[in-house]
Amino acid sequence: MKTPSHPLRWIWQNYLRRSWGIFLVAVAFMAVEGSMLGLMSYMMKPMFDRVFVAGESDAVTVVGLIFLGIFIARAIASMTQKVLLARLSERACAMIRVDLLRHVLGLDGTFFQSFSPGYLMQRIEGDVAALKTTWIGIITGYVRDVIALLALGAVALSIDWQWTLIACIGIPVLVAPTAIVQKFIRKNARAAREMAGRLSNHLNEVLTGISDVKLNTIEEYQTDRYRALNAQKVHVETRSVTGQAAIPALIDIMSGIGFMGVLIYGGHAIIAGEKSIGDFMAFFTALGLAFEPLRRLGAISGQWQAAAAAIERIQEIFAHVSSITDPSDPKPAPTGVPHVTFSNVSLAYGTQDVLRNVSFRAPAGKVTAIVGPSGAGKTTLFNALSRLSDVSAGQITIDDTDIKDLKLVDLRGLLSVVGQDALLFDESLKDNITLGGDADPENLKAALKNAHVSEFTDRLPDGLATRLGPRGSALSGGQRQRVAIARALLRDTPILLLDEATSALDAQSEHVVQQALQDLSQGRTSLVIAHRLSTIQHADLIVVMDQGRVIETGTHAELLEKGGVYASLVKMQFQGTDDAL
Repeated sequence: MKTPSHPLRWIWQNYLRRSWGIFLVAVAFMAVEGSMLGLMSYMMKPMFDRVFVAGESDAVTVVGLIFLGIFIARAIASMTQKVLLARLSERACAMIRVDLLRHVLGLDGTFFQSFSPGYLMQRIEGDVAALKTTWIGIITGYVRDVIALLALGAVALSIDWQWTLIACIGIPVLVAPTAIVQKFIRKNARAAREMAGRLSNHLNEVLTGISDVKLNTIEEYQTDRYRALNAQKVHVETRSVTGQAAIPALIDIMSGIGFMGVLIYGGHAIIAGEKSIGDFMAFFTALGLAFEPLRRLGAISGQWQAAAAAIERIQEIFAHVSSITDPSDPKPAPTGVPHVTFSNVSLAYGTQDVLRNVSFRAPAGKVTAIVGPSGAGKTTLFNALSRLSDVSAGQITIDDTDIKDLKLVDLRGLLSVVGQDALLFDESLKDNITLGGDADPENLKAALKNAHVSEFTDRLPDGLATRLGPRGSALSGGQRQRVAIARALLRDTPILLLDEATSALDAQSEHVVQQALQDLSQGRTSLVIAHRLSTIQHADLIVVMDQGRVIETGTHAELLEKGGVYASLVKMQFQGTDDAL
């Protein structure tokens, strides 16, 4: 993992700096808005000394117009900077979300074994949303409110530096408590984000497995679990908010001490005639107007800790790097119809060996079937060939080219995969087949026909434009599988990987699609994982696996004649014990 940089530096260098023009304009308007408070407090002196005390009638209009100008300028500056910052924030957050998703999609399978979909959704959406709600206030506060305090401080100093010093007497009281509270806020803000991730993951699991939840009548159990998680989130969120509220409260105490000191000391100066009423009102207006910026800056201190916790969690995802990468000197992808060779291949997930010294050759343009009990390592072979997982020993070659010498996009461009569960998206039927690419109409029509998708498209409300719903819920299991097969047909790659591709089909559909797949496999190298052995009797080579090892190879007839494991599996299946596989 890469070491994350400081949250503030990271967010500026990677995102805010991209829109530096908008940022600078917003800063200029924030400066105008903040400085208007100083000008407003300064104008209290002529208003009281020249208008109310001296009674200069010609000053009334001038002072009134200046106050009007102050409020107009403040209104325009406030509105403009808020709009600019909203645009800046939305753009930056959109870029973070896109960059996060792009980065996550580029990571290897080990990462996804450690982080659940619900957890990652919370990182991409929840953490970025938490950041968006805080950093506009942070940026505004650190610019507008700091400038406002500087302007108000300048006015106070110009009236009496001793009064100003007395007003700041409570500042030392803030230092140590504020530092302690900030650590408290950051710790609890991070805990709150972690709890949000657990909640999101729980919802994702429950809603994805809603059928199992209902069939096992565990609705109340899952609701109770969700209630318990929410109770924990309420606890940590309350602690975080308590910390954030403590800093403005400390500032109120500091301000009260300063206000009392100035009132006692300055009151005597007014009584003695050393200062005018205008001086007193201008100073106390500056002091009074400073309370709110001070409170906001105190709140921002707490908000920044919460934002920093969100940024750190986002950085942690970016810090992960994939162990499966392109070679530094890639070779060109093989052309034509290749053969595929596994040579002494071993692969482990953590400490568990899944493949052990696997060796066989899938001949070019032929069908190689892979059979064996559940957990034998059949699907892992496909993961290794497509480099979803990298082998720990041995070598996999395509036409004598090591797959590790190919770019990932070139390697996977040689493969078409149809798995046990067809992954469909909440998009149109056409988009689910073409995956957003441009397809020749004739090729698309042929794929629809050969996969027998065209048999049900006329029954859909909008034909190929029909949205398939979440995870393809508008289609039956068999229909979803046919869509996945049509997708593979359209890719027209030289290598086909079929992982029990017909397992979701009824007997009639299976017969039709199996024929289509047999026709498709002509002139292509096909590796087929089969559950029903009757579907691979005509395979050119059958590889029998058990506990990650190849234990038999041969044709259907040769393996039956040997009377070994394959013959026993066939016998069990035809006796009606399909569960053997």
